[in-house]
Amino acid sequence: MNLEKFWNEGLTFQEYVDLAKGKAENTPESDDYAKYYVLGWQRIQRTMKTIKSLPELQEKVKNKDFKLLIISEPWCGDASTTVPAVATFFGEMNIPVKIFLRDTDTDLIDQFLTDGTRSIPKVLVLNAANEVQSVWGPRPAYGLDLLKKFKQDPEAYPREEFYNDLQVYYAKNKGKDAIEEIIHLIS
Repeated sequence: MNLEKFWNEGLTFQEYVDLAKGKAENTPESDDYAKYYVLGWQRIQRTMKTIKSLPELQEKVKNKDFKLLIISEPWCGDASTTVPAVATFFGEMNIPVKIFLRDTDTDLIDQFLTDGTRSIPKVLVLNAANEVQSVWGPRPAYGLDLLKKFKQDPEAYPREEFYNDLQVYYAKNKGKDAIEEIIHLIS
């Protein structure tokens, strides 16, 4: 499957950051997504301030020929912490990265559903011909384990506790697990 159209319509990471900031500052409070845009923007800023260099992982990416197309939205809690880490890490390695907004054209995300849902972020590893080589997402294995625990027994592990545990994990991990899992796909 050739994704040239979606690649060409994708945003740079800086364009995505600017969009997230604009949505956080300008979305009317009456909009159902308003509070999520604000939370997403806060998380994006926190992640960008705390990203650490990962030289041990950079070595694994050297001399690899691929690019990343990330399906995302700035209101998404998983994306707001993962996308900045992934885009920054691979961008610093001169790996091309573009971000396609899920809701602008759902034809793309509908090809990469997670258990029948349009869960994001999804990271598509593309070759030079814009063909999908691998897919990662919507969250690292640890986050998937937390979700599984919540779905198995929501009374014992309520939604609020699941969301809190997931965001604490993201804040401490700073995207490292997502980056490692994506590198594993291209190795």
